Amino acid sequence: MAPATNIYLIFAALKTIQKKHSMYDQNPTLEGIKTIDEAQQGNVLFKDHWKTSHAPGARHFYIESYGCQMNFSDSEIVASILGEAGFYPTRNIEESDLILINTCSIREKAEETVRKRLKVFELVKKERPGTMVGVLGCMAERLKKKFLEEEKLVDIVVGPDAYRDLPNLIGGAEAGDKMVNVLLSREETYADINPVRLESNGITAFISIMRGCDNMCSFCVVPFTRGRERSRDTFSIVAEAVQLFEQGYREVTLLGQNVDSYKWENPETGELVTFAHLLEQVALIHPDLRVRFSTSHPKDMLDDVLHIMAKYENICKYIHLPVQSGNSRVLELMNRTYDREWYIDRIEAIRRIMPDCAVSSDIIAGFCTETEEEHQDTLSMIEWANYSMSYMFYYSERPGTLAARKYPDDIPEDVKKRRLQEIIRLQNVISLRHNQAEIGKTFKVLIEGDSRKSDQDFCGRNTQNKMVVFPKKAGLKPGEYTHVKIREASSATLLGDIVD
Repeated sequence: MAPATNIYLIFAALKTIQKKHSMYDQNPTLEGIKTIDEAQQGNVLFKDHWKTSHAPGARHFYIESYGCQMNFSDSEIVASILGEAGFYPTRNIEESDLILINTCSIREKAEETVRKRLKVFELVKKERPGTMVGVLGCMAERLKKKFLEEEKLVDIVVGPDAYRDLPNLIGGAEAGDKMVNVLLSREETYADINPVRLESNGITAFISIMRGCDNMCSFCVVPFTRGRERSRDTFSIVAEAVQLFEQGYREVTLLGQNVDSYKWENPETGELVTFAHLLEQVALIHPDLRVRFSTSHPKDMLDDVLHIMAKYENICKYIHLPVQSGNSRVLELMNRTYDREWYIDRIEAIRRIMPDCAVSSDIIAGFCTETEEEHQDTLSMIEWANYSMSYMFYYSERPGTLAARKYPDDIPEDVKKRRLQEIIRLQNVISLRHNQAEIGKTFKVLIEGDSRKSDQDFCGRNTQNKMVVFPKKAGLKPGEYTHVKIREASSATLLGDIVD
């Protein structure tokens, strides 16, 4: 038998490779609450205060998560289900009885990264016979045959709507069977499951308010991997937010693929609760509970939400409103269901109702048949909209999408990369200008913890979702609010000092 240290060396080496060749290395973005947070990729779901066990016979699970915040939220749900089934969490892969990887299908490199990780898990299985390996999330449906039958890398494959079935699937795998459940649901929202919180700071948390997506953007795999859109009941969302506030959390982000299309009908009264109504109910829990949301779709971002945002100080003045392209023809090919003029109208409405609101965006360079003139339309939109930051990609075709079936991926890669660099350069200039305009202003900041660069400084975000770094002051601690006057700015960070 090979020494156990060989596993650790291989594990560490592949971790290094993963960091150097991140599955999102074609996503050069500025810092912020990201659609895909680079710092979290590959995080192991574990918290120091979790109850664990080293008793003989105790079973342990280990989860790595990749992709967007929805995936990390799902890992918290999975951890709760496994806890109820008698599993204890571990951050040590070599002692785990069940190894799970929660996957993402947004980018091509995601598959490469998952396969590298599964090779590591295969080594662990050889050293620890009986260890089970499972693939969760968005890759499950598309790659189940490859992972289970062809490459024989996993024992369990579970789609996003089948996590409740995990205890049964684990039982089958323990008996030697290969277990699969990738069925999508029109009802599942996991509303009754109390997630185990991945966020370790105890101050900010995400609340999933809906699942799936009905928009069918031609470049996107989400409707095929996460199913049709369905909204969670309002009562359970508000109750979860209340519980988080009572536990000391001071910021919640309402999470969904398209939060503005949230709709839930009260079965007793027939009352229809829209996103604007839900947002107000969460804001009313307590003035000290900040409320954010992500992500919005321009076609559904209506004035009622904007007026509720303006009405309550604790609803953060920040909207992530992906444009994807600044050209109407390209938007039609993307099946975004709005045009350039509609998007401009929505930005103008935001400025009219909330002049201090920051807006960020998603942008795709080099979509099918995009011309140089159409690319210039995107650049002009970035300049006009004055985005505080953007998540920027060049287009990569995803199997199974409408675009892959209907349109040729005909823009050369060097052209895509050049257009992307032009977008990045422009956004960096605008972000710096955006932040420099804050110098001399004072903001209310929620302290989230120590700055990454110095334990002598705190960091936190203002209402516009901008990261603020400032020297510590005796008597203040994470989870409290303070006021900070800005004295310096980069394109990603505001630097300031506490003012009384």
